[in-house]
This record gives sequence, C-alpha cells and structure tokens, in this order.
Amino acid sequence: MADGRWPGIMPIDISARFSFSLHDPCDVLLQFEAAAIPEQTILSCDCQMSEAIHLARIPAQDNIGQRIWLRSEGLYEVDYRARVQVNRMLADLSELERLEPHDLPGEAVQYLFDSRYCPADRFQPFVEAEFGHLTGGPRMVAMRDWVAQNFSYVPGSSDATTTAMDSFVERRGICRDYAHVMITLARASAVPARFVSCYAPGVTPQDFHAVAEVFLADPSIPGGGAWHILDATAMADPAQTVKIGVGRDAADVSFMTTFGAAQFEDKTVAVTAPD
Repeated sequence: MADGRWPGIMPIDISARFSFSLHDPCDVLLQFEAAAIPEQTILSCDCQMSEAIHLARIPAQDNIGQRIWLRSEGLYEVDYRARVQVNRMLADLSELERLEPHDLPGEAVQYLFDSRYCPADRFQPFVEAEFGHLTGGPRMVAMRDWVAQNFSYVPGSSDATTTAMDSFVERRGICRDYAHVMITLARASAVPARFVSCYAPGVTPQDFHAVAEVFLADPSIPGGGAWHILDATAMADPAQTVKIGVGRDAADVSFMTTFGAAQFEDKTVAVTAPD
C-alpha cells in the first residue's frame, strides 16, 4: 500500500514439536508449517516426521500454506524448525475505508457469511448500537479495543465447542476465542473477516496462535482491497506474525484434525526474534 510502512525486517525463528498416538490406522490432517507467501519468506526449514502409511501435501485454503494428509498408526512425532523473514506491508487501519459488499472481489465474499463458530447475523444489533457511529478501519480498531478491554485471557476456559457467542457471554477465552469474536463483529458490520493461524514471538505462554484478519479498501489500488491483521490479545505484532493458514474459523485451519481415535501426547512451541 502506498501509504503504508515497511516494518524493520528481521527473521523469526520457529520450533514446534508435538506427538500423538493413534490406536488404529487413522487419517490425520495437519497444518503447522509457515506458509510460503509474498508477505513472508522461508529462509530455512527442517521438518522431521515419523514414518506413515501414507503422506501427501495439498494446498490449504486460499492457497496460503499447505495441509499434510497422513495415515498412520501408533505413536507419531513431528519436529519442525524454520526461520522466516516477515516482509508484510503495514497500514494505519484508522485511515482505511470499508468496501461496499457489491465491490468485493470474489475470494473475499465467503468471509462475510456466518460459519461454525462465528454467528455474525446475531451480532448485528449489538455492533450497530455500540459501533454504529464508526465505519471501515476506525470501526475495526474500536472493535479490537473493545474486545481487549472487556475480555479476560484465561487458558483452559474454552474448548473445541466454544463459539463466539459463548465467549461473548462469558467475556473470557484464549486467542482462538478472541479471534472468533473479532471475526464475528467484523462480519456483522459487512466487512470480510477470516481466521489466521500463526506463530508470533510475543505469545505467552508460547503456543500456536490465532488472530483475525479483515478486508478493507486499499487506497493505492483504485477499487482494490487488502487483508489486515487484528489481534485483540495484543500478543502478536503484525510485523512479526508468521502465517500458517487461513479459514472461515478455527474449524478450517486447526493444526491437527483426526478422523478416528487419537490421543495427544505432547507439544512444545518456541518462537523468537533476534534482539
């Protein structure tokens, strides 16, 4: 974007190790590797995985990153290490306008609709009452700040069934829940919003992270738009956030989805940026 700013480019070092046990031959879908996309460059990568009955890589949603299909049995271990340079152009969201729905590119339209964890239609009265005096980027920033001020980050307070409505009522959650609420509020304002799984050095405790991304007008391209990261937990700096994948919500981009009986054994994630 012409009015944006380039962050100070620096490499991000990532280490992720996890293991799980499959009681019988079972299909598993994984997505944990940093995506090779224009806004971030993979400088080095090493991925060690146990032997599998079957393993194949397929494009992930919006062609951001890859998913790994595997079929295996017994203990399965993954050891992933990468160095990634973030080249993301940053913008002042408070200066960006909203694109009217009829002006949106086709790939952004799906992110206007309700999804499994984000019942946006039910939030329309709330967003109009709370944020109706704002539009575009200023509304998105106000929503992010509202979530940050009104929610408590409580590990273990949610599970795989928790929706944005549940989190909104309870006013607590983890990064996944913060992202779902932010996405829901944005969609209720007719702004496309998607779920981003990522790595970021500021995440405490260190783990896979999740943020929201909203689609707003790009003043450098007449009629164009661009995606912008919003993290209501304030733990991920967009200049140091490494994307893994995107989706409508967490169901689309879980780092591990099993299609059979499985037991998760262990997980260690470390993300660092040089001083």
